[in-house]
Amino acid sequence: MRTEIKMVDLKNQYLKIKSEIDFAISQVLDSTEFINGKEVKIFQQNLEHYLEVKNVIPCANGTDALQIALMSLDLQPFDEIIIPSFTFAAAAEVTKLLNLTPIFVDVDFETFNIDVQEIEKNISPKTKAIIPVHLFGQAANIEEILQIAAKYDLFVVEDAAQSLGTNVYFSNGTTKKTGTIGHLGTTSFFPTKNLSCYGDGGAIFTNNDFLAEKCRIIAQHGAKTKYFYERIGINSRLDTLQAAILNVKLKYLENFNAARQEFANFYDSKLKNNEKISIPVRNSFSNHIFHQYTIVLNGINRDKVRDFLQKNEIPSMIYYPVPLHFQKPYISEQKNLLKTEKLCDSVLSLPMHTELNVEQQNKICEKLLEAVSIPDFSSDNK
Repeated sequence: MRTEIKMVDLKNQYLKIKSEIDFAISQVLDSTEFINGKEVKIFQQNLEHYLEVKNVIPCANGTDALQIALMSLDLQPFDEIIIPSFTFAAAAEVTKLLNLTPIFVDVDFETFNIDVQEIEKNISPKTKAIIPVHLFGQAANIEEILQIAAKYDLFVVEDAAQSLGTNVYFSNGTTKKTGTIGHLGTTSFFPTKNLSCYGDGGAIFTNNDFLAEKCRIIAQHGAKTKYFYERIGINSRLDTLQAAILNVKLKYLENFNAARQEFANFYDSKLKNNEKISIPVRNSFSNHIFHQYTIVLNGINRDKVRDFLQKNEIPSMIYYPVPLHFQKPYISEQKNLLKTEKLCDSVLSLPMHTELNVEQQNKICEKLLEAVSIPDFSSDNK
């Protein structure tokens, strides 16, 4: 029986763990503790144990997590934050909302993550923090980023929204998970993430108890005790239903990530020998949990390839079509970031989720290889 190919298949993942999810939801409904119920605290503790981090602060979504993390640093107006331009807008968005200045830098063309050499070139007396985004499921070179941060006395706020569960291998032999390494780490539990809830959710991680306490206060309207406000805060809570769902799914995260890695290896085996397709590069200092399987098309018109795939009932996505430094809210910070700009013109993400099967992947690869072989699809024939 032929099954529809989806970019993300939440329905079939749910059906596999339906009884556990339904029971967890029913327990919350029975308790009627919809805000700050016991499942939130349990999830916090379970995630702290999984990540081996001292403090997890659950919040409403990944963007709030970044905002709360930056607010806890007590930065001053127009302080500069170094951010990769090839990423989702959240890091730049909260930077501007807090009256800070995003400084966009280029990325490594092979791994898509922030180019460490570009960080140091862009540090000024106003620079106060770096936000490395661990993109598509693989870690940025966080060990070198920490060395730069220490040299210039900068904060490091990791965006691990696409990499929860990714291991980083340090030169001293230790291993840590992304989000637990910098001064603060953040994540999102948006439904498409590797660890996802059935709505919005997020969290902040830190081993620094002082910063953790500030984050908790900020996330609760700036109050340590209800109705007694210590600072300006926001209202950002992970609701109990979502925490209950995450408690179930956290048990399966390692299996989910392993399935993604298996599917990525399959894609590799089928696509690696085609010169018009650059498959994802694995770096030596982390594993890759494939939040996305993103290829680079070489000398091929991407729009024609996407249309061809769509006509054959194969979805694909472009992450990201326009660099942040070209986007209207940030245009004043525009600069030439040639690798980012080239990637935005040539990347394509294939279906990647826990419910793929060999039949689907064979079709995806077969049609993709067919598309890149069509002479009219050359980038010279736009």
